[in-house]
Amino acid sequence: MDASSSKEEQQVILSILDENKSVILDLSECKYVSSAGLRVMLYAYKVAASNGLNVYLVGVSKEVREVMAITGFEHFFKYFDTVEECQTQIG
Repeated sequence: MDASSSKEEQQVILSILDENKSVILDLSECKYVSSAGLRVMLYAYKVAASNGLNVYLVGVSKEVREVMAITGFEHFFKYFDTVEECQTQIG
């Protein structure tokens, strides 16, 4: 998740939130998140929270989790190992 993909990712996320649905972000293939990617996730969280929705993160790598911990973003999200686990837990 970086500057080259962040605008497109934000548009997709916002379109889901516009449908009044929470978002599940599968980051299992993501080994790096730039500041642009973090900004997308934080903005998604703010939009979701203001509408009583959530952003769930799935398959977050150790490296990405460390970046989120350093920036303080880790507390804004709920984490799951798999999409299936997330879907089961959130109903």
